[in-house]
Amino acid sequence: MAKTKSEEREDRIHLEIVVDANGPEEVAMGWYYYLDDVMKFPFTATCNAQRATSPLKKGDEIEVTALAAPDDCGHEIFVVTRWKVKSRLSVPLAQLKPASSTDDATRQAVEDWHYWVQQGYEF
Repeated sequence: MAKTKSEEREDRIHLEIVVDANGPEEVAMGWYYYLDDVMKFPFTATCNAQRATSPLKKGDEIEVTALAAPDDCGHEIFVVTRWKVKSRLSVPLAQLKPASSTDDATRQAVEDWHYWVQQGYEF
């Protein structure tokens, strides 16, 4: 099944995020710093898919408070959430859909990441 390409997203990804990246580490850091610069925290999100590596269930609503540490995002982007009263938990950003009340820039950045993952791109 062919994946639908978005010229606008492809341009943004290649011109703003991975423009000068040489190798997987630099691609990962390009994504990290793009998301860190664009996303505004906190924001509410809903789990859109269960994963074996996350305790979230589809439909769970959580508050996203920050990006995980850069060292934790070397193969995938993780975000920090509030979990079970005062605990913090990092979960994959690909697992989350921002609430409609989330600012446009944050929603676009998350959608860019989802697009990257859905296209099968890696770093």
